[in-house]
Amino acid sequence: MAEKIQQTLRDSAAMRWIALLLLALAMFCSYIFMDILSPIKDLMQSTRGWDSTAFGTMQGAETFLNVFIFFLIFAGIILDKMGVRFTAVLSGVVMLVGGIIKWYAVSEAFIGSGMEQWFTDHLNYIPLFDELGVSPFYRGMPASAKLAALGFMIFGCGTEMAGITVSRGIVKWFKGRETAMAMGSEMALARLGVATCMIFSPFFAKLGGSVDVSRSVAFGIVLLCIALIMFIVYFFMDKKLDAQTGEAEESDEPFKISDIGQILKSSGFWLVALLCVLYYSAIFPFQKYAVNMLQCNLTLHEGTGIWSSDKIMLIQYGVMLLVAGCAFAGNFSKQKVWKYLLMCMAAIALILYCYMGYKRGTAETIFAVFPLLAVAITPMLGKYVDTKGKAATMLMIGSLLLILCHLTFAFVLPLFKGSEIGGLIVAYGTILVLGASFSLVPAALWPSVPKLVDEKIIGSAYALIFWIQNIGLWLFPLLIGKVLDGTNEAVEEQLKQGLITSEEAAVSLDYTWALVMLAALGLAALIIGFILKVVDKKKHIGLEEPNIK
Repeated sequence: MAEKIQQTLRDSAAMRWIALLLLALAMFCSYIFMDILSPIKDLMQSTRGWDSTAFGTMQGAETFLNVFIFFLIFAGIILDKMGVRFTAVLSGVVMLVGGIIKWYAVSEAFIGSGMEQWFTDHLNYIPLFDELGVSPFYRGMPASAKLAALGFMIFGCGTEMAGITVSRGIVKWFKGRETAMAMGSEMALARLGVATCMIFSPFFAKLGGSVDVSRSVAFGIVLLCIALIMFIVYFFMDKKLDAQTGEAEESDEPFKISDIGQILKSSGFWLVALLCVLYYSAIFPFQKYAVNMLQCNLTLHEGTGIWSSDKIMLIQYGVMLLVAGCAFAGNFSKQKVWKYLLMCMAAIALILYCYMGYKRGTAETIFAVFPLLAVAITPMLGKYVDTKGKAATMLMIGSLLLILCHLTFAFVLPLFKGSEIGGLIVAYGTILVLGASFSLVPAALWPSVPKLVDEKIIGSAYALIFWIQNIGLWLFPLLIGKVLDGTNEAVEEQLKQGLITSEEAAVSLDYTWALVMLAALGLAALIIGFILKVVDKKKHIGLEEPNIK
């Protein structure tokens, strides 16, 4: 019997990590589409008339159906009843449908069409949602932003369904093994999508010397097709695993509403969920505005000659992949000589990448450094949680770093306006530390969930946490937009009087109070992390204990 067990896919380290790679690549593609308009916020304002409120409302719409129509809860039920592989393929299809709608909304074909007129005339008042102040549309919202928001809602259903499915899939393939390291590796690889988006979205929008924002979204759709293919390949791989083990794809017991009640009774679950929503609300919404924040606070001189060429952009992306590849491989090298050599190569390549970002002089290439330190240390942190534990402590350290970074962006970075080198050093350093924070929290957070609930309802537990998280991901992009418009009335007035152009207005915003709001979220997350550590010690949940016994 032991011999037979060793022949299953799950017991082969190579096959486990191939399954993980398929899931990570799918999430990599979805992360790119999730932020595809983030680095071109200024172009959306100057070419489509989206002010910060319209931009923030559209970005927040991604999670609207998940939060208010409870789609994520249904996704968790689907996952528990239908299994990982069915839900993975379904999520890929839903993401693609939503992406196509969003592409049409920002395309030239939409301008002047009958559909544009219809969206201009309708969806200005949504009964009940308007009264509650949570409508995803508002009177005066550009028609293209309305339809884009609708497509983004559908995409959001798919991507969040994919998120809980991937987490469940990793638990299925890695339980009792290197679970945290696997989750950390998946997140590290997937987050390279953020850097890829920051580099390539503006490139496609400005391709050929003419601005067309729909080209960026079209690039994202191609990647969503690739994500769907990855899920389909995983489908067959996972099916073979179940055939070998004799496990049923569906849950052995039917889902019951009482299962949710069982989850909600756990104080540890509530603390993890609250920390999750607070922390992620200070990260993902920030990503959507980060490039524009840098444009407004840095003195940038866009590169000329060879530094403005497409060839240099591709070389810089290659250097970025070198940083990520060497740093990631260094985590898995068993020989100390190779480990240190790979890490040194990653450090040198990172310095080269930052220099190229300085010479190119664009905010998106500067912020693209965000996930690179995360790629380097997330698997390492996951391995530490697997072997040493200390997950609750890591959650607190990550929250503290988050606070420091947002306060630095709010009060220190503006002091270097006018100093190109000084501003870049502060920006690069802070972005890299924020990336480290983004490694600490997820690497400790997600592997802790299986310790809080019964295995049979883990899909529903992830869905509930994602649902609570989505409340913040819906609310805070919208709030950031409103805070920006509310604290930059002088810029709007100058634009109306013709003193500045729409292009100048888009990069003249004061982000101070928006960033203070995000720092406050980090402070609340830090407090919750402290309480979680106390509860863990009192109730012996095991968050500070290693995953591998």
